Amino acid sequence: MIITDLFAPEMLESYRGTVPQDWIDFNGHVNVGYYVVGFDLGSVAFLDGVGMGRTYPERRGFSTFALEMHITYDREIHLNDPFVIHTQILDCDHKRIHMYHELRHGTEGWLSATNEIITMHIDMETRRSAAFPDDIQKTLDLIREAHRDLPVPTGVGRKIGIRRKE
Repeated sequence: MIITDLFAPEMLESYRGTVPQDWIDFNGHVNVGYYVVGFDLGSVAFLDGVGMGRTYPERRGFSTFALEMHITYDREIHLNDPFVIHTQILDCDHKRIHMYHELRHGTEGWLSATNEIITMHIDMETRRSAAFPDDIQKTLDLIREAHRDLPVPTGVGRKIGIRRKE
């Protein structure tokens, strides 16, 4: 569930949770794959808020598929830690959304991980890309406009590689 106003000029608080036992790996912290699960919970909550969530395929015959994502791991988060996902719309067009998520400790506020993702709107009958319906496009455009003046987060568009000193 989106907790904050969809059209506020700030990152949206899209999801709150607590780290469950099955997310913990042999190092005693959240396993890398479960960060993806956490970010997906934020994405689905955001999509629910704009009318394209869990029931969208059945209701309207469309869905969204992830095209690409990048994750950074900034600080360990542990069993039973509360966490919050914040979401920013970096851009959107007639069938894609470029989102950025931050996973923060739910009470202390420090950054644990980030996720940059591009999703594509899909016609579930043809399983091909399709334009957003007009009502969804209008909502996305309003959110994009509200987020227009937010700073682009550090690391967005970052290239992966080993940095070497010459």
